[in-house]
Amino acid sequence: MAGLQEQMRDNPGSLSPDGMSLQHVYDLVSERAQRLVHQQYEMLHNIVLPALEMEGIYFHGAESWSEQQTAWAREYFHNELLPVLTPIGLDLVHPFPRVQNKSLNFVIELEGTDAFGRQAMMGIVQAPRALPRFVRMPEALSGYPHGFVLLSSFMQHFVNELFPHLTVLNCNQFRITRNSELFVAEDEITNLRVALQGELPARHLGNAVRLEVSTETPPHMSCRLLDENSLTKRDCYRVNGAVNLVRLMQLPEMVDRPDLKFVPHIPSVPKAIATTTNMFDAIDQGDILLHHPYESFQPMLELLLQAAKDPQVVAIKQTIYRHGH
Repeated sequence: MAGLQEQMRDNPGSLSPDGMSLQHVYDLVSERAQRLVHQQYEMLHNIVLPALEMEGIYFHGAESWSEQQTAWAREYFHNELLPVLTPIGLDLVHPFPRVQNKSLNFVIELEGTDAFGRQAMMGIVQAPRALPRFVRMPEALSGYPHGFVLLSSFMQHFVNELFPHLTVLNCNQFRITRNSELFVAEDEITNLRVALQGELPARHLGNAVRLEVSTETPPHMSCRLLDENSLTKRDCYRVNGAVNLVRLMQLPEMVDRPDLKFVPHIPSVPKAIATTTNMFDAIDQGDILLHHPYESFQPMLELLLQAAKDPQVVAIKQTIYRHGH
């Protein structure tokens, strides 16, 4: 998508290899991506979460907290979240911040005047990447063996404490996906490592490609987010749940239920090198194909180690594969 956006900006009249306009290609890809995202969240709510609940794994939404659960959540918010959150009230002095690529953020619609007498209409809170995206609730409070609360639930329930003297009208999560492609002219550099060191920090602040917002986000707020990031309505993805489902991949590590997990895979070693200690001797007998991750990467490390120690080796060269991802 980032590549299509760049081509449309640089060569708006150009065509794709199959003769379609770049805008038409972009619209087709966008439409397909929207359907995939919708299907993803439908499966989450209709299949995954109900199946987890049947196994005693449950996510508590703030709307259903009991008094005891709310008291526990408030204490966690004050002790663990509040000290590391920096709310930003947008005004003429504080413009819209350039949020990092795929970081979790919250946009808050405000009403009233702050302690300095300034009129406030919108606030932004960026969640540090170090914060857990969901937190375990004590079993005695949860009622489930494995109860959890999403970071967004804490934020949306207690966000008013971040903006004293102001009225919070709504609080919704959003995420910006940016173009993270590396721009390194390989024919003009002498040290790839140094060149990459200069490019990598900028990957998080490239041009915006996509906006994800929760379904409850008012249209005027999502339009403001689109405008601030030079995006169109086609680039807005409304999601029914957490804006980054990948962070839920931490769940299996936090739940001790081996019966619900795949058996750990142990990579194999090809017979051609399983019984030898000299990698060069094995290669002399014929080519060896390693298929990762199904086969172990250890033979590659052993080959490099033996090559580094071999006085007959003049140079070691490798192809950098997909270094831009």
